[in-house]
Amino acid sequence: MVYCILRILNNNALLAEEKGDGSERILLGKGIGFGKRAGDEVTIDEGVQVYTPVVREEQHSAIHAVNAIDPVYIETAGKIIEAAEKVFDSINGDILLPLADHLAFAARRERENIFLSNPFIPDIKILFGKEYAVALESRSIIEEMTGYRISDDEAGFIALHIHSGLSDEAVSETLKATQLIDESMQIIEEHLEKEMQKEALNYIRLMSHLYYMVVRTKTGEAVNIDLNEFVQEKYPEAMKIAVLICDNMAEKLERQIMQEEVGFLAIHIQRMIAA
Repeated sequence: MVYCILRILNNNALLAEEKGDGSERILLGKGIGFGKRAGDEVTIDEGVQVYTPVVREEQHSAIHAVNAIDPVYIETAGKIIEAAEKVFDSINGDILLPLADHLAFAARRERENIFLSNPFIPDIKILFGKEYAVALESRSIIEEMTGYRISDDEAGFIALHIHSGLSDEAVSETLKATQLIDESMQIIEEHLEKEMQKEALNYIRLMSHLYYMVVRTKTGEAVNIDLNEFVQEKYPEAMKIAVLICDNMAEKLERQIMQEEVGFLAIHIQRMIAA
């Protein structure tokens, strides 16, 4: 594939235009920009990563987007995506610029000694454990490339970007889902008047169920089992809690929760009651 260089970002990163269709691409590869100038043509080899830049609406084009980010963070984001691909095989490269943008702000916070707390770290560890493990490993990449060592809390946010690349779900939507799940677990604890054991298998299964319940609600996927009548008779307390959670979820998502979800959720809650 032949590309026409639009801008040299650094020796290892280019913004280029694909010959033929004129679409913009970010090319990352060792020495790919060395000795090159805008307007030159470049043919990529197997060692070059090619990304389609996804930009914010107000930036209009990739040139505006890359002008706003130090190229070292774009290069670092590419290396993190490479590390993630070793674990997940395939990940959507559309996360390159959003991740690079986040890394730039994370480095700035480290430089200015500003600590950004991530209250959802326990939830992220359970829901997106593999993504979080990659994010923790990527701290050495970030330190090597930028000189900054990010915190575990920052790694949690990077894990959400990695998950976004796996699910094609915006980071903001994943964060919203995580917050909803956290609220749901708090509702259960308040009604049971006890703190649940986060390492317990039933706790992990419940969190996973809540996450996919959010996904199903967004996509309109149906649950093909109606346990409501049975659960209402056998486990009224669990059913009551499930109704509260579903009502909260419907309000926050601004979507109707299918009735079958209530009884299905209550079964998982009952396991926590019986534990």
